[in-house]
Amino acid sequence: MSHLYDNIKPNVIDDELVQKVLEEERTEDIEKIVKREGFNLKDVKELQLSFRNLLQIANLWQFENLTKLQLDNNIIEKIEALESLVHLVWLDLSFNNIEVIEGLDTLVKLQDLSLYSNRISKIENMDTLQELQIFSIGKNNLTTLEDVAYFRRFKHLRTLNLAGNPLCDDKRYMLYVVAYVPNLVYLDFKLVRDSTVKEAVLQYQYHTEPLEQEEAEALAQLEDKQAKQKELEYHKTAFVEYLNGSFLFESMFAEDTAAAKLACLPGVNDLLQAYPSWFVSVCESLFNYGLKEHENREAEVSHFYECLNEVLTANQQEGRKRILDFENQNSSQAPRLAFMVMQVYIVISLLFPSVKEILEEFKRNIAALSLTIFYTMNQCRELENNHHEKLLEISITTLEKSLKNELNVALPADVQTLLVDKTTIVNTVNASHGTRLRSIDKRESDILSNIYHWQTSVTEQVRDPRIDRNHNRVKEIILFIENLQEELDSIQIPEPME
Repeated sequence: MSHLYDNIKPNVIDDELVQKVLEEERTEDIEKIVKREGFNLKDVKELQLSFRNLLQIANLWQFENLTKLQLDNNIIEKIEALESLVHLVWLDLSFNNIEVIEGLDTLVKLQDLSLYSNRISKIENMDTLQELQIFSIGKNNLTTLEDVAYFRRFKHLRTLNLAGNPLCDDKRYMLYVVAYVPNLVYLDFKLVRDSTVKEAVLQYQYHTEPLEQEEAEALAQLEDKQAKQKELEYHKTAFVEYLNGSFLFESMFAEDTAAAKLACLPGVNDLLQAYPSWFVSVCESLFNYGLKEHENREAEVSHFYECLNEVLTANQQEGRKRILDFENQNSSQAPRLAFMVMQVYIVISLLFPSVKEILEEFKRNIAALSLTIFYTMNQCRELENNHHEKLLEISITTLEKSLKNELNVALPADVQTLLVDKTTIVNTVNASHGTRLRSIDKRESDILSNIYHWQTSVTEQVRDPRIDRNHNRVKEIILFIENLQEELDSIQIPEPME
């Protein structure tokens, strides 16, 4: 331990300290709630651990909903153990002994961060803090003015404090910072005036313009990447991802290690000229169909819920009416038990057939897409089978010519090893064919699986398991009522005495 702590007794964040701090912060109203409902650390939004002689950050994982944390005026040497505090918006680590900025990667919601009065010499490891608006790192050991350009990545940064760092002694300081961090409103607790901004832009425009160009290009690339990702997500909801263009075809051959060798055989190159266009054409027809059906399916789901709600509402109204009629007609004759059983029977018998019919109709409509996918993938398999037959024919012909020394072309050594006998070349071609078929099968399986899981998720949201269970008991309920009624009928009620 450093000699700095010879006269200080370091403290740790443990249950006892946390309990003490929370008790100190409780108001009368909070105390009443705690006594009535108990206390859960997950409910804590703000935690103040200032002036506690803390040497290390630890044991905060239970405060998963914390939004504000004060750890200032301690003796902390390292930023750590904050990974679970993903909802943190405000963090104060000022007046500590921190030397490196680290351990902040998961705090993506952080807006206000103070590292004032520490021992930090480099601005780094803050890339994920894109929501940062206020940052204080004054009175540290920052010496390189050029490092200020790091703050350009924080597009929401409006308040920055660097006062007390060695770099502030540079005569370029004010204009340099304002030029390189153009969105600042306050610098070192002072308003950045428009005249200062104009002067900074004029003086450093030849330095900042290339940066702006680079940032614009990087932003364009990011937006393009995000647009492609968004497009892919849309394709996934339509169950046709990677079916546009040549994605599937290229993946087939990418996984086929023997394809490149077989492509060297005389005549295979001509065979491969038409194959991709046919295959891609089939995939794109399914892709376009899937996108169109996606719109229809969204309407189908909406219609499904509308029908379901109509049925439930109608059943509730009809059920209430029949129960009321039953009560008026039989409550004076039948025991209360029979009445309750009949209530259950009426509601179940009304509800179950209607819901079941809607679910079955919905499944039938969705099944059309699965059949189309199955049919289209079979077309892909047929194309692959046809290609395989022709490739096998070429391969055997090439083998025969090779054995007779009649080949007019020189083949690479690794290709020649395939032309030793018929078994070798046939096995290689068949294995290549099997690999490509598996790629098609996997794509088909993935799509059908996604459709099934989606359909299940939709129907399970409205499918009450009690309906099935109760429906299986309808016959038992009917039988019970019939037997009960027979017993009631058999009871002889004595005539009233005159």
